[in-house]
This record gives sequence, structure tokens and C-alpha cells, in this order.
Amino acid sequence: MGPRAVLIGAPGSGKTTVGRLLAERLGVAFRDTDTDVETVAGKPVSDIFVEDGEERFRELEAEAVRRALAEHDGVLSLGGGAILAETTRELLAGHPVVYLEVGLSQAVARVGLGSARPLLVLNPRSQLKKLMDARRPIYEELSTVKITTDERGPDEVVDEIVKELGG
Repeated sequence: MGPRAVLIGAPGSGKTTVGRLLAERLGVAFRDTDTDVETVAGKPVSDIFVEDGEERFRELEAEAVRRALAEHDGVLSLGGGAILAETTRELLAGHPVVYLEVGLSQAVARVGLGSARPLLVLNPRSQLKKLMDARRPIYEELSTVKITTDERGPDEVVDEIVKELGG
């Protein structure tokens, strides 16, 4: 059957916060592929990047997404860069994919500039803008539902997702 909803979007878009609330509202479990990766690797994502490199992280992430899409029937949140893997993009076809769109200033405010996020270490605002610009077309192409999260509370975003998913 697969997940009821797969959440994608940039860092700071609200995938974890909205995902937990959405799962609660739908009466299903919440799963985050970044957490799955950390469990398999036995260390935080930031340590994987530093110690093993981004390529190794992306391999672990692609496997975590593959496994979660096959096993999980609740709400699934993907790491912001998971959609970069072609295999992941192919696997998402046919699933209800919700793109949580966020503007740069909101993303920066939510992520914070002293972030422990590995791809945002040097000049976080500039890096985040670059990331968001590069990934936006992929997020839009993969999504079956697009929700703007700027200036909106998580409950309001969840209400719209439930409405868009038809229940």
C-alpha cells in the first residue's frame, strides 16, 4: 500500500513538525528517513557527513527511503536532499507526495544560522538559497500536492494537506 503521505521540501519547511501532526491527525505512525539513517549508521547525520562523506550519506539515505516506501503505511518525511537520487525519484512515482514550500527568510529563521546541518556550515544563508534554488524544480516535479508554509502554523498546514489528500 505505501505511505499515506510522503513529505518533501527544503530544510526548515516543516517536514518533521508537520509530519508528526499529520500522522497524529490521520491516526497513523510517523517516520523520518534521517532518523532511519542515523539508526543504521549509529551516529548523527552531521557525523556521517564529516566522517564518511556526503556520498556515503546519500547511499544510506537512498536505501532508507527505499525501505520506508516499501514498509511504512503512515506519514513519511524525507531528508531535504533525498530527492537528488534518481532511484528515489523513480520510487516516489505513484505515492502521494506533499511538497512543503518555504521561502528563504522563513527557512533561515526556522533552521537558524548556527545550524548543525552539514550542508549549511559555511555561509548558511547563501548555501540554503543555493540548495533551495537547485532543488525547487525537482520538488515541484515530484509533488502531487504543493503547500506553502510561510507565515502559517503547523495546524493550518496540516488542515490543508488533509483537505488536498481527500480526507
